Amino acid sequence: MKTFLLKSSLWLPTPRAELFPFFADPGNLQRITPPWLHFKVLKSSTPEIRRGTVIDYRLWLRGLPIRWRSEISVWEPPFRFVDEQRRGPYRRWIHQHLFTEKDGGTQVEDLVEYAVLGGALVNRLLVRRDLDKIFAYRCRVLQEIFAPGPEGLGAHLD
Repeated sequence: MKTFLLKSSLWLPTPRAELFPFFADPGNLQRITPPWLHFKVLKSSTPEIRRGTVIDYRLWLRGLPIRWRSEISVWEPPFRFVDEQRRGPYRRWIHQHLFTEKDGGTQVEDLVEYAVLGGALVNRLLVRRDLDKIFAYRCRVLQEIFAPGPEGLGAHLD
């Protein structure tokens, strides 16, 4: 199975101890997900995210309804957490969220290892473009929330 890696990095002028709790609330997933996905958290097994939390979502992608279940496999506040798809559109999805103190703020990094049906061709033509748009949107929204001025600029996608 061919796997791919998506990297997204964003510096925010917010201390890690203040930023991390935002990501511990499953309701904020909806807030940082593009509206064109019609993303909705259906159920979370715990009110706050922690190791073992299972979250069920619904979204629409390219006109198709998708159900997604992820589990938090690593929970190390305020440094990192990892969610893994248990059911959903990918053959593999492991998403690391990393929070590093830097220059009086926090470097927020997303590392996503994923695999898709159809391999490299489907990834190149469809999936990677969608993921790049989704993570670019996420960076913009996080900047609007935590760094509304020019000091919040600093997003990067690989």
